[in-house]
Amino acid sequence: MRILIVEDEPKTASLLRNALSSEGFVVVTEDDGEAGLAAAMGDGFDALLVDIMLPKRDGLSLVRELRAGGKTTPVLMLSARGDVEERVEGLDAGADDYLPKPFATSELMARLRSILRRNRPQKHDPILLANLAFDPATREVRRDGKRLELSARESLLLECLLRAEGRVVSRREIISAVWEYDFDPGTNLVEVYIRRLREKIDRDLPPALIQTVRGLGYAMRIQS
Repeated sequence: MRILIVEDEPKTASLLRNALSSEGFVVVTEDDGEAGLAAAMGDGFDALLVDIMLPKRDGLSLVRELRAGGKTTPVLMLSARGDVEERVEGLDAGADDYLPKPFATSELMARLRSILRRNRPQKHDPILLANLAFDPATREVRRDGKRLELSARESLLLECLLRAEGRVVSRREIISAVWEYDFDPGTNLVEVYIRRLREKIDRDLPPALIQTVRGLGYAMRIQS
């Protein structure tokens, strides 16, 4: 995912860039409101991190102009002020969330993942992989034409893996998508549910589809 950071304080911009890059995001930075607005009005960003106090154009007017131009890109607004009035003003301007400075990187990431989840469009067409079929609308799962009974969490886990389209999905991504935790509880919860899903999806039903990528996570694809 591509994230635009509009922040004029170099240390904060560097902190944000490093934190997001380490989580696998592609990051673009701008250090004034006019350049930030021009970049944001283009296509290709999944979310924006916008400071309120910016040179040339403040963050509030940037977001207002963005929304007036029909752009719905999620915005997490940042500010050194955390009073209620400014938070309300930021949200009324069209921001999706507001984070006062100083902030913990973990909270920033949690809030960013939250607005990304809320704004992610959901496709409801059936998802097919080999002889597996999953219908997001009805939650029905069939393998080789045979209907499989999954629990609600197992169904969410299956959808999370299938929507990744063969990409490796990390534990953190799975926990966020299936349990809506913004942190890793440090248990074997994911491993337990992967094992349960394998029992229902892959056992005696070739080809095997759920793949463990050691140290990285899990992928759903036809294994060679």
